[in-house]
This record gives sequence, C-alpha cells and structure tokens, in this order.
Amino acid sequence: MKTVEILERLRELKVLVVGDICLDRWCTYDPAEALESAETGIPRVAVTRVEVTPGAGGTIANNLAALGVGQVTVVGVVGRDGFGWELQEALAARGIDGSRLVEAAGVQTFTYTKVINGETGEEDRPRLDFIVNRPMSEAVERAVIGQLGGEWDAVIVSDQAETGAGGVVTAAVRQAIQGKIVWVDSRARAEEFRGVILKPNQKEAEEACRRAFGEVDFARLRALTAAPLLVVTHGSRGARLYTETGVMWVPTRPVEKPVDICGAGDSFTAGAVCALAVTGDAVRAAEFGNQVAAITIMKKGTGTASPEELLRDAYDRD
Repeated sequence: MKTVEILERLRELKVLVVGDICLDRWCTYDPAEALESAETGIPRVAVTRVEVTPGAGGTIANNLAALGVGQVTVVGVVGRDGFGWELQEALAARGIDGSRLVEAAGVQTFTYTKVINGETGEEDRPRLDFIVNRPMSEAVERAVIGQLGGEWDAVIVSDQAETGAGGVVTAAVRQAIQGKIVWVDSRARAEEFRGVILKPNQKEAEEACRRAFGEVDFARLRALTAAPLLVVTHGSRGARLYTETGVMWVPTRPVEKPVDICGAGDSFTAGAVCALAVTGDAVRAAEFGNQVAAITIMKKGTGTASPEELLRDAYDRD
C-alpha cells in the first residue's frame, strides 16, 4: 500500500497509548547570567526560556496526532502538581485526549528536565529527572486498569520506567491490556510480556535475552514471550522482524548528519503501528516506521513527521 493510501486511512483509527506518559521540559539557559549565589557561592544556571512537550508515551501520542490519527488517547498516572498540569495542557494543545490520566496524590509527575545552552544550542548540563521509584498503590493501579476499556484499532504500551518499581505498567496492568493490536515498547522488561508485539531496540533486546536465559538469541526471546511479532530496531540500519515462520530484514534509507535521534524509537513505533493497523503487513509497517523516524531525526528535540513531509518523501519510495 502506498504512503498516500496509508495516510488517508489514519483519520479512521482510534489508538490508545498506555503507560509512562511523561513531561519533557526543555530549559534554555544563558551562560552570561551565571551569577554566583549569595548564599552558597555556587554559580546558578539561569533559565531564560522553557518549552514543554509530552514525553515517553506522550512522545508516541504526539507523533500519532501529527500523522493525522483520528483519535489518540492516553492512559497513565500524573501527580497533583504543576508538572502534571503542564503535561495535560501540552497534550490538549496537540489534540490528544488526556481525560483518562489518573491523578494520584503524593506522586510526582514523571518529568525529564533538559538543560540547553542558549549560546550553542547544545544540551550540556546534567538532566534533572523527576522519577517515581515506589510501587503504585493498589487504588491507583485499579484506577489505571479501569481506564483501559473501549474499542481500539491499536493499543501501544510505553513501559519507559527503568526503576524496579514506580512504573505504570505493572504485572496487573500488563494482564489487563487488550486490543486488536497490542504493541509494546519496554526499556527494561520486554521479556515479562506475553502474547503481544514487542519492539525493543537492539540493546534492549540483548539485555532482555540475558535476563531471561543468559545469552543473546532474539528468536528464542520471541518464542519465550509468545510474541506474534518481535521487531528489533537497529538504529540507522533498519529493523529485523521475527515471526513464527522466519526472520526478515527491513533496511532504512541512510540519513546524513541527523540533527537529533532523541525519540526516534517512539516515532518509529507511531508510524509502524499506524501502518500495521491499516495494512496488516509487518514489513510495510516497518518501512513506514523507518520513513517517519528518518524525518523526525532531522529535527531538534523529539520531532514529529507531518503527512505533507511523508508525501514529499514518498516519491523516492512508493
């Protein structure tokens, strides 16, 4: 199916993104204003501008919305704090339905704070992350599960948390997630899912194999997890697909001097899931995911790809 045909069908789709819906705060500072604190003598980082965007699962949702998906809804947990308010505003500004987010007292909103040098445009200071490393309460977990109902063309699970506890995608949540297509992107727990499509990158897949059975064997990982499809992305080279019937390599077009690869996996996921829901073809899904990611890595931050950009790019592909 051609790119234009896939894009025309996206407005019919309803996609749910479940898991760690985070806030990205991009803080630009002025080095010339690095005055020393009168109290401590430590130079300050003088932030002069802040931009906020949805992060982690929110990045996937943002990409889906930018592609023109008809309904994009997120389920996750936010704190009753300023970052939670900023996240909900950022989602709403992009046409993403955040009404199923669960607000939890005593929990801080999962937030990545990135510090950018205003003179160079580079992220050159340590990131300040607001994480949760305590298990969700049973009440919050039940509330999350209660928001999972509905008819969805695809459900995308964003298991971003790398802490042992605190992530939204608990064992109970994993068992409750259902859909026509369930696509999982898990940084640190891919081997714990069963019967769903898995999309780790190469490093994540290797680590999942070692945790599960002590050696790297991607076909064995697919069999262990009973995944109908295992998609292992290999960065700028493409993706390898593992199914019951064999292995397929889907190369991507080389991109010279990418601007920012942050969020490339999320944009690949958004594109691939859309194309899979429309075409039912795993290879075409990976091709479309590669195409979306190739556009987003030419933008600063966690960029998105528009239908217009994809159509211009498609002349070399379709």
